[in-house]
Amino acid sequence: MPAESVDSRLEEGIALFNRGDYYACHDVLEAIWMEANTADKAFYQGILQIAVGLYHLGNHNWQGACILLGEGVNRLRSFEPAYGGVDVERLVDCGWTWLTALHQTGKDQVAEVAATVPLAQGNPEQAAGVLGENKASILLPPLHIYTAVAET
Repeated sequence: MPAESVDSRLEEGIALFNRGDYYACHDVLEAIWMEANTADKAFYQGILQIAVGLYHLGNHNWQGACILLGEGVNRLRSFEPAYGGVDVERLVDCGWTWLTALHQTGKDQVAEVAATVPLAQGNPEQAAGVLGENKASILLPPLHIYTAVAET
C-alpha cells in the first residue's frame, strides 16, 4: 500500500494500541475500516481485532480474547511481511504468541495471562513472562505495533 493511500488516522490508532488503550484503538480503526476500499478493509480489521482481543483479555474474557486474537492474526497473514507502514509479520507473531499462551495456560489461568499485559505495554523492548499450570515459563512479546522497515 503506497504511503499516500494510508489513512492518516492509522497513526493515531497505532499510538493508542501502543499505549494499551485497546478500546479507543478499536474505535479509531473501525472508523477507518468502514470507509476503506475493499482491498484494505481486512488490514484495518485485522489490527482492530487484535486490539479487541487484548481488550477482552484485560477483562479476563478468555473466549473473546482467543477468538478475536485468532481472527485478527489470520486476517493479517495475507499482508505479511509489511503493509501500510506496519511490520505486519511482527504483529502477527505477537498476536499468535499471546493466543498460544492463552491456549497453553487455559481458561482458568486467564487472569494470570492478563496480569502480564501491563508488563508488555509501554516499552517495545520489554517482554513479559507468564507462568502456566505446567510451571513452564512462556515469554510473551511486547504489545507494540512496529513500523515496517521495508514493504513488498
